Amino acid sequence: MSAPVLDRPARPASPPPRNRLAAWVVRAASVRGGGVTLGVVVLWLSLIVLLPLAALTVASFEDGWAGFWDAVTAPAALSALGTTVLISAGVAVLNVVTGTLIAWVLVRDDFRGKRFVDALIDLPFALPTIVASIVLLSLYGPSSPIGVELNATRWGVALALAFVTLPFVVRSVQPVLIELDTDVEQAAASLGAGNWTTFRRVILPALAPAILSGGGLAFARAIGEYGSVVLIGGNIPRQTQVASQYIQQQIEIDRPVNAAAVSVALLVISFLTLLVLRAIAARGHERQEAVR
Repeated sequence: MSAPVLDRPARPASPPPRNRLAAWVVRAASVRGGGVTLGVVVLWLSLIVLLPLAALTVASFEDGWAGFWDAVTAPAALSALGTTVLISAGVAVLNVVTGTLIAWVLVRDDFRGKRFVDALIDLPFALPTIVASIVLLSLYGPSSPIGVELNATRWGVALALAFVTLPFVVRSVQPVLIELDTDVEQAAASLGAGNWTTFRRVILPALAPAILSGGGLAFARAIGEYGSVVLIGGNIPRQTQVASQYIQQQIEIDRPVNAAAVSVALLVISFLTLLVLRAIAARGHERQEAVR
């Protein structure tokens, strides 16, 4: 008696040669497409960022390390760098306070003209900085219509930097406030916490990474600003001259190595600022994941 024949599951039919060839072409195109995309990105970043920075660094060390150090530590250079860092840090702190307040009002309050004010925040991004300097000089210059003369003073430089860096903190804090859960605030209020306690214990810890990020970006933007301070600042050496104006001055008197050296110093300050911001953001993300 013959053994019963068991039905075996049918094997999937192999795709026709044309379908296999088409599938292979698609896979190869996707791999090559990814490689081409990566190559385009690397090439573009190299042309726009890496090569100019490398050329600047090489130019700054054209006279060797001693020449670089002498250029950076020259009294006029140190004065310009100190003025720039000091005013930029003060403006960043001011933006942290006012930017957070403006973001709070835009998110939590309703009033007439809210959309107009929200759009007005981005004006420093769209307005040419030299135009901002002209406007500020017209308002706070020698012929000030309001009787406040700030040109050729550090207060005028700070005002110009505050104008161009205004959006950074506002736009960093605003989306976090929008996503913030108000139930926690209501729970804190139901337990007897006052407005200040609720803000300090509940809201501020959630906003802190965004506030620090916006303040750091404002500082990094301010130390390299030129257009908004070129008229109202006065460019007075060792008083109101900022680093960008000092760099221009060195180029005009045919000292490109000194200009490149101070530029590299500003680059290092900006890079360290962004590096600290990344570390703070990573630590904040780790804390949020730990809480979850």
